[in-house]
Amino acid sequence: MSLTSLIRSNDSLKKVARWALISPNQYRPRLWVRMFLNPFKHTRGKGSIIRWRTKMDLFPYKNFELGAYSVIEDFTTINNGVGDVLIGSRSFIGVSNVIIGPVEIEDHVMTAQNVVISGMNHSYEDIETPPTMQKVSTSKISIAENVWVGANSVITAGVSIGRHTIIGAGSIVTKDLPAYCVAVGNPARIVKQYNPETRVWEKVKP
Repeated sequence: MSLTSLIRSNDSLKKVARWALISPNQYRPRLWVRMFLNPFKHTRGKGSIIRWRTKMDLFPYKNFELGAYSVIEDFTTINNGVGDVLIGSRSFIGVSNVIIGPVEIEDHVMTAQNVVISGMNHSYEDIETPPTMQKVSTSKISIAENVWVGANSVITAGVSIGRHTIIGAGSIVTKDLPAYCVAVGNPARIVKQYNPETRVWEKVKP
């Protein structure tokens, strides 16, 4: 049995491991994890940039990858505590984004400011227990290449977004979106679709 399997199968060892990795009441990795474990666990491509005022809450038991020449701007939070966060090459993560795994973002994706992409949800059904103390559920978000996400948009757990899709500012994406469309609103709906025969972005009737 591997060390990881042993820890996962023993509640006492899980508590010890959690204490060693996570700062109490802060939900972020301890300084020694950030300095000595993460640089060897997580990968960054050539020319990638993480601005120094980002909040990189990365843990060694999940993956984080940042592709070549991609940028994560200031005041963004990246958290892989409950799922991998994988970002492709030449992607741009805008100011004050929140990305919580499991999330996979492919190449040449651009997000504007204040975008939330979270593959995690808190349970709430037990009324005797605060939601912060209930179990979390996860469902992977997948964003294909060349997607542009407008400012103040939210992409919810389990959503897949197709290639070269545009999401208008302030949209709440709760369902999958196909490739080559424009979606806006709350909940987001498709208002334009690219027609490969005419090579025109055509309006979609409600």
